[in-house]
Parts: sequence; structure tokens; C-alpha cells
Amino acid sequence: MPIKIQNDLPAKKILEKENIFVMDEIRALQQDIRPLQILILNLMPLKEETELQILRCLSNSPLQIEVTFLMVSSHTPKHTSVRHLNKFYVHFEDIKKDYFDGMIITGAPIEFLKFEEVDFWDELIKIMDWTESHVTSTMYQCWGAQAAMYYFYGIRKYILPKKIFGLFWHQVNDRKIPLVRGFDDIFLAPHSRHTEVKLEEIKACWDIIVLSESDEAGFFLGMTDNGRKIFIQGHPEYDRVTLDEEYKRDAEKGIKIALPKNYYKNDDPSSRPLLMWRAHSENLYMNWLNYYVYQITPYNMYGAPEFRA
Repeated sequence: MPIKIQNDLPAKKILEKENIFVMDEIRALQQDIRPLQILILNLMPLKEETELQILRCLSNSPLQIEVTFLMVSSHTPKHTSVRHLNKFYVHFEDIKKDYFDGMIITGAPIEFLKFEEVDFWDELIKIMDWTESHVTSTMYQCWGAQAAMYYFYGIRKYILPKKIFGLFWHQVNDRKIPLVRGFDDIFLAPHSRHTEVKLEEIKACWDIIVLSESDEAGFFLGMTDNGRKIFIQGHPEYDRVTLDEEYKRDAEKGIKIALPKNYYKNDDPSSRPLLMWRAHSENLYMNWLNYYVYQITPYNMYGAPEFRA
């Protein structure tokens, strides 16, 4: 089944060239089905790039998905046109009375700021509180995961002595949990961050189940409230060239940056990057959509179900 997006979203043409089934609004009106309503709070600076990455990750589901893009009102993006934002994004005030089957809150390149120093922090708190009664399951990614664990559970983030950058090996802790069903014992996933939430502090929180971790990169995947909240400290949504572009951009600026680990063949940055995480990434998103959104969400969406035992 397809992803339903606005007719002229720029990502649509790219997805169609990749043979990903995308349905526009006109065709969707002819379908006698209620698609899953997925809200995406896109906090990344290059919003069109992030739109495409996340839509790719959601594209392999047999479920019909309708995506709404959300932006914060308390911050003015510098790298995305106002025209694009006005046309394809909504504000919280526009949708706060609505209900959604699932939500994704992305990362943001503001790691060195304390959470309370972020200009949209108060608005983000309102949104995170709102998800408790208006969203069946919310997936928090990278900085978004750090922010959510800090706000809901008081788990702090720490500045790393060295940036975690590249592909890192992770282990699965409990494959009985549906979120990691179909995962291999070990798998690669991308990271690109200067901060971390410490694994031992997360494990000390009785509410959070740690599903995957890395000896080098630390915490990767966890959840709480039986799947109401999913935390990912990493970037499984990244495309083949995302780390490559980040490395070359910083190198051209004269920023001291190491090669992304386990990424280039023979560590040669002139070679085509190796794509070695896509299968597990898509599996993660499909498991989330199936087990924690589709099989749980109420059909009429008049309220998020009660998950607590």
C-alpha cells in the first residue's frame, strides 16, 4: 500500500523514480479505507532531505499511511524556504485537537545547548505532553530521544570527548520484543552526534526497556509504556550518502573531523559509501508501524488507547 502525501511535495517525484508507491490526495479520495495518520515533527535544518529519508523508511509497509508534517512556531528555520514550510507544514495550533496513530519527532543539530536553552523547548514540552493523550505511539529520534528521556525521566545528556560518527555494530538484547523481531544478533546503524545519554543511567530507569546497544556507541534503541514511546539514539533513517555529505561538508570548512567509521570501502572517501543498514532500518520502522501503531490504534481515533497494566 502507498504513502499518501500532498500532490506537489518535492519528495514525491524522487520516490516515484525509485518505484516507491506514492498516492496523491486526488487518488486517495477514491479509496474506501482509513489510512494510518502519521505526524512528523521535523526539527532537522534540511527539512526536504529529512522528509525524503523518513518517507523512504515508511514506504515498505503494506499499510496505507497518510503523513502530516509539523513544525514548531517558536523557531524560524534558516535552511528551508518559507514557501515550502507554508505549503507543506502545519503548526501545533492547527492540529492540537486532532488524534494521530503514530508520530515521529526527529533529531536537531543543537546538541551543545542545554535543553532549556533551546528556543522551542517550551513548545516541544507542550507537544510531548499532548502525545500522551493524542498519539498511539511516538518515535523519538537522536536529539529528540535525548530530549524525551530528559523530560519524561530526568535522564541527562553528556557532551562526548569525541564525536560518534559512522556505522557501529549493535546487539539485540531481547528479540522476544516485537520491535526488534526479524533483527540479526548484531547489526550496523548510523550515528552522528557529539552527545550521549549514558547506557547505565537508562538501564537504571525501571520504565525503559533497552532493546539494543553498542559497545562503542552506547544506547541505541529502547521503549517504554509498552511501546507508547520509542527511543532511538542514532539515525537509522539516513540515506547512503548522508554521512558522506556531512563529512565532506565539514572537511571543506576546515573542521577537524575523522572519517565515518565502517562506512567507506578501505576508508577511501572518494569511493561510493557502503549501504549496510537499510534492511534493519526498514525492519525497525515496519515493526513499529505494525505492532505499536496499526494493531493498537483505535479505528475511530477518538482517543489514544490505555497501555498501562
